Amino acid sequence: ESGVEAATLQELAEIVSNSGTQLATHNWRSAAAGNLGGWQVSRTLFLLNALTGSIATPGGTFPNSWNKFVPRPIRLPNHPKVWNDLSWPQEYPLSMMEMSFLLPHLVKEGRGKIDTYISRVYNPVWTNPDGFSWIELLSDPEKIGFHVALTPTWNESAFFADYILPMGHSSERHDTISYEQYDGQYVSFRQPVLRAARQRLGEEITDTRDANPGEVWEENEFWIELTWRIDPHGALGIRDFFESKKRPGEKITVDEYYGWMFENSLPGLPEKAAAEGLSPLEYMRRYGAYEVRKKVGAVYAQEVPETELDDRHVDGLGRVFTRAPKPANPNVVPFPPASIDDEGRRQVGIDVDGKVVRGFPTPTGRLEFWSRTLHEWGWPELALPTYIKSHVHRQNMDDDQMVLLSTFRIPVQIHTRSQNSKWLDEIAHTNPLWIHPDDTAALGGLRTGDLVRVETEIGYFVVKAWVTQGIRPGVVACSHHMGRWKLDGAAGTGTGQRIGMATVGLDREGSTWAMTRKSGVGPFASNDPDTQRIWWTDVGVHQNLTHAVHPDPISGMHCWHQAVRVRKAEPGDAYGDISVDTVRSHQVYRDWLEKTRAARDVSPDGTRRPYWLLRPVRPEKEAYVLPPAAPAAPAEAEPVPGD
Repeated sequence: ESGVEAATLQELAEIVSNSGTQLATHNWRSAAAGNLGGWQVSRTLFLLNALTGSIATPGGTFPNSWNKFVPRPIRLPNHPKVWNDLSWPQEYPLSMMEMSFLLPHLVKEGRGKIDTYISRVYNPVWTNPDGFSWIELLSDPEKIGFHVALTPTWNESAFFADYILPMGHSSERHDTISYEQYDGQYVSFRQPVLRAARQRLGEEITDTRDANPGEVWEENEFWIELTWRIDPHGALGIRDFFESKKRPGEKITVDEYYGWMFENSLPGLPEKAAAEGLSPLEYMRRYGAYEVRKKVGAVYAQEVPETELDDRHVDGLGRVFTRAPKPANPNVVPFPPASIDDEGRRQVGIDVDGKVVRGFPTPTGRLEFWSRTLHEWGWPELALPTYIKSHVHRQNMDDDQMVLLSTFRIPVQIHTRSQNSKWLDEIAHTNPLWIHPDDTAALGGLRTGDLVRVETEIGYFVVKAWVTQGIRPGVVACSHHMGRWKLDGAAGTGTGQRIGMATVGLDREGSTWAMTRKSGVGPFASNDPDTQRIWWTDVGVHQNLTHAVHPDPISGMHCWHQAVRVRKAEPGDAYGDISVDTVRSHQVYRDWLEKTRAARDVSPDGTRRPYWLLRPVRPEKEAYVLPPAAPAAPAEAEPVPGD
């Protein structure tokens, strides 16, 4: 079934079984992002951690939220009162994240119109699958009234924006970050480098734009200013979130925002800073990082203190509920909301052999081998960890199709954020199609450098071949993170960086889009002498344009792998040619939509989504209630004989 030798599988099984409590099963995108049902890969891998006792152990795997610290800001916004059906459609009640990559298709179906769309450090035309459908959406004022692109580097989506506002990279803005890197918690503090340097030299700078190059605006100050412009008198209730506490009636400054955070939300930092004669803000500006806690350990096994066990109640599942209020916590890292019992007590943990321990943030408080949520929300056959055949399983493909691994990448570039780096561009600037020698015979003796046409279900792209034994027969791969482009002609003249972006022509005839390469890159004069030393011309091919959307019906994850046909390029094909039919791409979206089981059909309690299931920007509980079903359209009258 897997194509892997039985002896190899046995060897892997022995390694796992002998790992003790030191089994790490991280799955960063990988199979989970490539395949229909890929979420079960993550689930079954973590089951191995449970079976080997490798959860939150040295060498094991930690749930990421346990090792992150998100300091509470000076004010937290309220939970939204409404549900956004364009981000969280009813067909995907169990999705992990919002279904943003489906937006062109949801709007095309008439589910809504967007008044103002802000793409923040987001390049949907290039990064998402089915980019031509995004171009159609962003170009249609009947669907999107106003598009603002907030971007630190010029990108393809900016060509289709009404306003382009340059936002700061990490070295051009203030920001706090906390990564799950070890058994502890820390917070680091990004700062705009030029502003920090000039302030240390004695300059007084109150606006980062005065220090950043060009017209780069750091996001903190942008959102503060925009909020006050939208709500100048506070009538809308949003200006208050960015009003100074020290100077009522005035805008909060970046220094006050982070100064309050570091003084009130990082335990131990005020004392540590005072020992050096510094304020908490000065300490973070000097050192850039602060460790909040060492050795977090296994949170699920930590005992709940008696102070949190007022009027405790233990139900039949061993869940412990309490009337004690939830303790204040300066760490606002997202966690699922606690369950509430019939008398209003909140779940605080589970009873294990007479001890009340924290447990896991699931409905039962335990890691669930059998998922009641999946069972009750329309997927009883998947309630246990199991194997789902991928959409690119051999049984689901035609004999002449191959699997395209579009998640494969040469680990140099990072999406669209890094191709303004001349050194990275020199290292990696092309993405030929990797193909095994055994597969070249059917293509007439294909050789490295020959042009091939890669046909997807909605179009094709033309790329060079790289014949290599470094890939399995029957599988091809094309590195993503390459294939950047800028438009030719009046709309694109002089626009877009010139080191890593090809110049292309864009044509449309009905629903068929075509992209043709006009020129690659080459040396040019600038204030940087290195631009005269550009020796390469290629920047790769933008394959994502030819990928239809494949939303997993449960996780919502786009299933990136593609079933393709690889052919020798046809007469007239040129390197970088791309063609896509967006009517066909919408039909593929509809085909995948048929795989779903919508909340309106399967919800056990009349809600849009399980309330316990974590999601970003969680609305108020009342917003979870499904709207009333639309009345059925009246049946057409049967024709009267003789009419």
